[in-house]
Order: sequence, then C-alpha cells, then structure tokens
Amino acid sequence: MACDLWLVPLVDVLCHSPDNPFAEEIAAYDKALTDAGLPPVPVFNYMPGLSGDVAPVAGFDYDALHFLRRAHILHMCGLEVAPVDELGGDYEQLLEMFEATAQQSHLVWHFDHAGAYVPVDFAEPLVTDELLDGGGPLGSSHGLLRELEAVAPYLGIDPAAPPPAPQSPSRPTDLEEPAETPVAYEAGPFARERHVWLGLHAAATRSLAQGSMIVFS
Repeated sequence: MACDLWLVPLVDVLCHSPDNPFAEEIAAYDKALTDAGLPPVPVFNYMPGLSGDVAPVAGFDYDALHFLRRAHILHMCGLEVAPVDELGGDYEQLLEMFEATAQQSHLVWHFDHAGAYVPVDFAEPLVTDELLDGGGPLGSSHGLLRELEAVAPYLGIDPAAPPPAPQSPSRPTDLEEPAETPVAYEAGPFARERHVWLGLHAAATRSLAQGSMIVFS
C-alpha cells in the first residue's frame, strides 16, 4: 500500500480562509495543544515567494515505513539494529513488548493514513479521544526530526550531511497501489529504511523551515 506525505503551509491565506479544508483538523490540534499547556498551531503571515499550495513532499510504501519504525524501536530499546528481509512476528512482538516506549515516539506512534505533525516542539505524541476519533496521535515535527537524526547512524546515514531526498510524487497515489514507480532502492541491508528516512527527513526539515504541517495520505 502506498503512502504520500504532504506539506500544508500554515499561512494565513490558507488557514484563515473559509474554504480551508483542514479547518476542523487544525481546531482539534489547537485544542489538544492548548489542553497540554502548549501553544496552538502557528499561523504565519503570507510572504511573496511562499506558496500557500498543499503539495506532496515524499512517497513510499507503508511496508517500508514499518521497516524504519522497527529499526527505531530497536534503537530506542537498546537492542541490535539488525536488518530483516521481511516484516514478521518479531515486529509485532516488539510493539507489544515495548508499547510504552513506542508510545513516546513521534516516528513510531502515529496512525497510518491519518494524523499530522505540526511545527510545535513537544516531547511525546499527543493523544486525546478527539484526536483518535479524527485520525490519530498528533506528532511534533521537531520530535520527528530528533528521532530521525538519532536512528540515522544505524542506517549508515550522516544526519549532518544526508544524501539527497528521493523525488516527490508527481501525483497523488491511491492507497491500494504501490508507491509511484517501482522504487529503485539503493544497494545495502537498510535500503528501504534509508529511502523512507530521506523522505521523512525532507518533510520534517521543510516543515520547520517553511512553517508547514505534515499530513499522511
């Protein structure tokens, strides 16, 4: 199954528009943030050169995303970050055995096809009944970036000088189809994990640099 990552610029021309398609989601995120004693979703003044368009930033298969999540759980729990050819019972067992640890991770504790990352810094994903009803935990772009940088060395990536990110999808990808074009994974035992890492890293850095939230589709 395919997954696209989209950047939603948090600019006033979009967020204050009566036609804002993300109005309900942002209101729910604001409430969850405020209830946690955090500032609301930031909205920035439009500036020339900053597009208010929602655009895809990365695409990959969900299986590959879970490979990366597995690697990060192993790292968080002090276990050997060893590659596998396919996901099996060990991944589900990891999630069950270390559920409390997984729930603290912005990278791992995030519903597929739903939820968002916002450019507000907080330690652990926010979970409320309203968020779960609407899509899933709310993550922090800052927290996501920190976790990506932490697991990077185990995948053979220098977080201070990562390789170029894969090309963004040229069109929205349907859930039941594979990621756009067969992904030409590089050689190496962590090829899938590295591919997803680069896409998420591009999304997180742009989220913070441009003042955008990241959404899955």
